[in-house]
Amino acid sequence: MICDTLEHLSLYQGFHKNLDTAITFLTACDLNALPLGRTEVDGENVFINVMDADLQPMEGSHPEYHRLYADLQLDLTGGEGWGYETEPGTEVKPYSPDIGFKDSPDAVTGTLGGGRFVIFFPGELHRPGIAQPDCKNVHKAVVKIRMEDKYHG
Repeated sequence: MICDTLEHLSLYQGFHKNLDTAITFLTACDLNALPLGRTEVDGENVFINVMDADLQPMEGSHPEYHRLYADLQLDLTGGEGWGYETEPGTEVKPYSPDIGFKDSPDAVTGTLGGGRFVIFFPGELHRPGIAQPDCKNVHKAVVKIRMEDKYHG
């Protein structure tokens, strides 16, 4: 997991070729001009899902993980909470096309917005979309970066 500000995003180039593609795109575009839905960057290797999301309370939610894709998440308006888990947990639903859910407590938490981003790598349990006292919905972008070779689950 990496949490940083967009002004430092280019510091992470060189880790993976698909992350480099995403960074090059993100630093050259106006993120607020991206339409709702999927924006193709490099086919199935890098794409962006822009959405308006209602945030949920922490209670009753389960962390998710992916085997193929890293998630680079950033809020364009608002600021959602997120969690990152280090305990392996147990499956709470059957794994389906590149998303699974486990029951595991948060080890690290943070809040997006204000130019911050977070990257969750394949296999890392993460809990996005958590409501904050002053924020119940966000306009956000989730950059899906194919990195199954970095899976650690």
